[in-house]
Amino acid sequence: MSTISISLLRLPHGADLPAPSYATPGAAGMDVVAAEDLVLAPGKRHAVATGFAMAIPMGFEVQVRPRSGLALKHGITCLNSPGTIDSDYRGEVKIILANLGSEDFPIKRGDRIAQLVPAAVTLAKFDMVDSLDATDRGAGGFGSTGV
Repeated sequence: MSTISISLLRLPHGADLPAPSYATPGAAGMDVVAAEDLVLAPGKRHAVATGFAMAIPMGFEVQVRPRSGLALKHGITCLNSPGTIDSDYRGEVKIILANLGSEDFPIKRGDRIAQLVPAAVTLAKFDMVDSLDATDRGAGGFGSTGV
């Protein structure tokens, strides 16, 4: 397992909150907490403040992912998931939460709301061609490989 260093800047409204952290030794995602109180109504979405900004090393991103317990028990998920925080972004990290459930969902300051997963980035370049190689699937789209 490899480790990278990410610089974390605590913003004034998040000064007393914990930094993102791993809940268990085998966890891939770091829990991140809310820096604000709100009620997320059914069908609504909100960019929840976390109270920190960070400097991710070049060649890496940090992915934002939902917490499975919130998704299963309450229908709370992250939109644009997994979201990407780029290495050149320096603003406050905000988590876009959506309530797909049927009841209001209260979020209290300090509640765990998402997971952050650092990941290496591979850059690509496109080569313009006149045709593509043939495969068994071909141009078959959604659901074309079976049930």
